[in-house]
Amino acid sequence: MALLLKSLLGALAVLLISVLAKSRNYYIAGLVPLFPTFALIAHYIVGGERGVAALKATLLFGMASLLPYFIYLLALYWLVDRWRLGPALIGAAVCWTAAAALLVLLWSRQ
Repeated sequence: MALLLKSLLGALAVLLISVLAKSRNYYIAGLVPLFPTFALIAHYIVGGERGVAALKATLLFGMASLLPYFIYLLALYWLVDRWRLGPALIGAAVCWTAAAALLVLLWSRQ
């Protein structure tokens, strides 16, 4: 049942993004994926199963994880003027992956 609920939330997000992308305020579609749907689930589980200290560590890591997302956005902003959309998205995703891997590597050394 929980998996079905998560799937429905994901489908709702995709639908909302699609509707917003076609609206006069299309740029708001970029805000929808940042709603903390899955973060709420993760924080509830971590806080309930591991306690407040683990939740706080998860929250700090979540704040640091904004850096790979920023790198993705920055890379895509730069790449869309130079490459077609598909390769630009792939290139930006590769940049996100590299930044996320570096974040996990550095974080795990603490």
